[in-house]
Amino acid sequence: MKSNLNVLVTGGAGYIGSQVCKNLFLNGFNPVVVDNLVYGHIENVKWGNFFKIDLKDRKKVFDFFSKNKFIAVIHLAAYAYVGESVEKPQKYYENNVLTSLNLLDAMIENKIKNIVFSSSCATYGLPTQLPITEQQIQLPINPYGNSKLFVERIIQDYANAYDMNFGILRYFNVAGADIDQEIGELHIPETHLIPLAIQAAYDKNFTLKVFGNDYNTTDGSAIRDYIHVYDLADAHILTLKKIISSRKSLTLNLGAGKGYSVIEVINQIEKYTKMKVKYEFADRRAGDPQKLFSSIKMAEEKLNWSPKYSNIEKIVETAVLWYRKVNSIL
Repeated sequence: MKSNLNVLVTGGAGYIGSQVCKNLFLNGFNPVVVDNLVYGHIENVKWGNFFKIDLKDRKKVFDFFSKNKFIAVIHLAAYAYVGESVEKPQKYYENNVLTSLNLLDAMIENKIKNIVFSSSCATYGLPTQLPITEQQIQLPINPYGNSKLFVERIIQDYANAYDMNFGILRYFNVAGADIDQEIGELHIPETHLIPLAIQAAYDKNFTLKVFGNDYNTTDGSAIRDYIHVYDLADAHILTLKKIISSRKSLTLNLGAGKGYSVIEVINQIEKYTKMKVKYEFADRRAGDPQKLFSSIKMAEEKLNWSPKYSNIEKIVETAVLWYRKVNSIL
C-alpha cells in the first residue's frame, strides 16, 4: 500500500486501538501501530506494522517519525483507570500529557497536519444537563479526566499556532467485541461492567459488585451510555476523512445517545446467556453521577454517522461470544 495512506495509531495494540486499525485497513488506509504493551496485547496487532515504542522517550519518538511518513495520527495511547489516577496522579499526567506533547512536537517537526485524539466524557465531570452536549462546561473530578482535558487544550493551541487539523472524540462507555470476533475486550485488571457481569455469569467463584442501589432511577442503579467498539472505530475513520478533506477541526461526543442502568445490563446478560449473574450491592463510589448519557446529534450531523451496533442486545451478544471464545466455552 502506498506510503501516503499510512496512519499512525498510538495504543493500537489495545482494545479500542486494534478495532480502529481493523477499520482503517477495511477503508483502504495502512495502519501503523505504536504501543509500549503495558496494557496492549501484541496478538491484537493484525492489521499493519507494529513498533514497540514508549512515547515518553522523546528521542525514540523523533527518530521514529524521521524514518516514516504519515498522513495522520490517531492518538489513543493513555492510562485510563480513574481510581488509579486519584491514587497516582503523577503517573497519569506524565503518561497521558507528556507523551502527547512528544507526539505533537514530532508531528510539527515532520509537517504532519492531522490528528484524531481519544478523549473522554470524563472531561465533563458531573453533568449539568442531560443529555450531555459538546457545549457543556468541562470540569473533571479526577486526574484522568484532567489529563484528557489538558491534552484537548494543548491540541487546540497547537492547531491554532501550527496550522493543524484535529478531531477530538469524547467517548462514553465503550463496550462489545468485534463483529467478526477477531478482537475484543481484554483488560488486566478488568474494571468495566459488561465483561465483569459476564464473568459473574460463567465463573462460579466471582461475584459482581454493583455500586449503589439508591440512585434516583427506575431500579436504583446508575445509568450509563454504552457505545459499541465497532461504531466507535467507524466514527474515527469518518472523523479522519472529514478533517483531511475539509481541513476543519471537530470536537464530538461518541456514545449511543441513550442510557441503560446497571440492572438493565445485567438483565440482558441473563436473558442472552440464560444464566444467573451473581452480584451484590456495595456503597456508591465517590463522585459517581447517577446518570450519564450523551447527545450525539453533532456527530450524526458532521460525520453522517449513526451507531449501528450500540443497542444493548448487540453489545451483550458480541461481548458474551468473545468471553466464550477467550475462555474456550462452547
